[in-house]
Amino acid sequence: MTTTPTYSYDDAIAAELGIRRQQAGATIALLDDGNTVPFIARYRKEATGTLDEEQIRLVESSLKRLRTLDERRDTIVSGITEQGKLTPELGKQISEATTMTALEDLYAPYKPRRRTRAGIAREKGLEPLALLIVAQPTGSQTADRYAASFLNKEVTSAEEALAGARDIVAEMISDHAGVRQALRNRAAKNSLLRTEKSDKAADDKEVYQLYYEFELPVARLRPHQVLAINRGEEEQVLRVSVLISETDTLLAMRTAFRPNQQSPLAGELATAMDDAAKRLLGPAIERDVRRMLTEQAEAQAISVFASNLRALLNQPPLAGHVVMGIDPGFRTGCKVAVMDATSRLVATETIYPHPPQKKADAARATLEKLIEEHQVTLIAIGNGTASRETEQLIAGLTRELDEVHYVIVNEAGASVYSASKLARAELPDLDVAMRGAVSIGRRLQDPLAELVKIDPQSIGVGMYQHDVDQKQLSETLGTVVESVVNQVGVEVNSASPALLTYVSGIGPRLAEQMVAHRDAEGPFPSRAALKDVSGLGPKSFEQAAGFLRVHDSQEPFDDSAIHPESYALAEAILKLAGLSPQSNPADRQSKLDNLLSTSSWEQLADKLGTGVPTLQDIWEQLLRPGRDPRADLPLPILRSDVLSMDDLREGMELKGTVRNVVDFGVFLDIGVKQDGLLHRSQIPRSEALQVGDVITVRILRIDTERGRIGLGWV
Repeated sequence: MTTTPTYSYDDAIAAELGIRRQQAGATIALLDDGNTVPFIARYRKEATGTLDEEQIRLVESSLKRLRTLDERRDTIVSGITEQGKLTPELGKQISEATTMTALEDLYAPYKPRRRTRAGIAREKGLEPLALLIVAQPTGSQTADRYAASFLNKEVTSAEEALAGARDIVAEMISDHAGVRQALRNRAAKNSLLRTEKSDKAADDKEVYQLYYEFELPVARLRPHQVLAINRGEEEQVLRVSVLISETDTLLAMRTAFRPNQQSPLAGELATAMDDAAKRLLGPAIERDVRRMLTEQAEAQAISVFASNLRALLNQPPLAGHVVMGIDPGFRTGCKVAVMDATSRLVATETIYPHPPQKKADAARATLEKLIEEHQVTLIAIGNGTASRETEQLIAGLTRELDEVHYVIVNEAGASVYSASKLARAELPDLDVAMRGAVSIGRRLQDPLAELVKIDPQSIGVGMYQHDVDQKQLSETLGTVVESVVNQVGVEVNSASPALLTYVSGIGPRLAEQMVAHRDAEGPFPSRAALKDVSGLGPKSFEQAAGFLRVHDSQEPFDDSAIHPESYALAEAILKLAGLSPQSNPADRQSKLDNLLSTSSWEQLADKLGTGVPTLQDIWEQLLRPGRDPRADLPLPILRSDVLSMDDLREGMELKGTVRNVVDFGVFLDIGVKQDGLLHRSQIPRSEALQVGDVITVRILRIDTERGRIGLGWV
């Protein structure tokens, strides 16, 4: 008997994702051969039919899910076979199951379980009577007469026999795959979720007040509501229930179990169905609905976090600035660190402008000295404790200094980095607090290079990040960091081990070896020199080389995204256009444009023996070698003065920077202590805002007492 799945991975994934079978098959083969997603997306476009990185990750995810499904299928088949209960019909159903839920439903009647009422009844020999109740025979016999045949030392009355048989039937109904699926589908569409305040609730701040008396159709619940309710239940503030209608339950059960009013056992089946609904099936489906809601809500929360993280990592670097980073504080003072234009630490100080010391004049004098001595042009202020008080001090300075501006920087995760092994290695002579000031300043100079040093979950651009599946969150955020790092590219002679770790084909251990080799032997003179690193074999080099940059290499293409395997092709393109690798950008633009005006992409690709996608990628790099894709994104707002809530007026228009995107809207930094909320109802459907976007908004409402600002679209 075969239980081989009735689908091929190529066909199943192609149908699921809406791509061609050949694309799915080629991508699966490349993944199975050890190629990374960034490498496949960038350098194997002809093979995949130009699938982008997101599509390739979906193929990878679907492939993993299907293989996990097949592993579970094999386990289930083995388990049922050992019991001697695998029939051809059941084997066919198992082979045709395409979801884990469907598989588990089929396995439910055969799954080892604790001793149940039905199990005890089976031990007493009552299963044949249960099967009679399900069969609903007609005739002149009474239910008691049917039961009389099953009396023994353990079953001494007809009522006892019928009760035990009903227990077995109730379990059969609850375990029936078709019934479960039918009720699960109905409950997902029609059931209600109800919450109420627990009698023992301790919710002094009334965080969950909205859910003290709350009821909404399951189908209309939003992800943030589900996660808030889950948290309230976890904290024993809320009681939660799913209300499934009796009609839906009855209709689902009748797909497989239907009392025949002509049968003397009709009442026994009806009673068993009622018992199954209340004791077994209903609670099980309620758990399924809650699990479904949670999985959907967590997936959405993780997606939002990932999108926000991608936007944050893609923030353009503020190159060329000498930056002063300030980690504000009251009692312990404000830590100040100055980095030159290459991010090298050049000065540190601690100032005490706030209570209890209140040495504002001395603090100002120290800052003025540092700004003048090191030609500081930009000040980064962490947004933690004493942030706005420190901003008042800095604003007083920048009003008088035309060339100096400041930015409030999200310092989430700075303390995590400061206490890390990497921070101790990079800044061994600084205490933990001062390392935080360095991190805050460097986040402006190159957000990506600095933020990769921090666990993505600590960066703080998500919603309910501590309430979701932590493994799934970590994996998703890791792929976001990997994606952005490889999209931007990494200068191999200045990158930290944390940054190199995310480069395609490298990983933590090899990153450490690369840095150790660089420290011992000096800067890498070329990409080819990377092959001298212990542990970096041909496959790792193939995967990584195109994403690594060597700025001062004698090989001109080493500072571009052109892969070494395509250097000869790049030279052939230049030669065809009458150029050389040393040609200046203006000549390249003119002559490449001229070449393209006389030949189509297809003609050029045929002549050069390559595919159009690869040709176009190399062409772009020849025109703009080493171009940072982050350069096209908006720069943060550089401020020179400070606002307070008292400065705001309803109707006022001002620019704000998106700090966080959540289900119900976006939070914007508009220059005051409290971020404003632009509710989703205010955002045009055509707009897709992301972290770092700078937009103009209008003040709609100001609640000074609660520190809330409502914003409108302009």
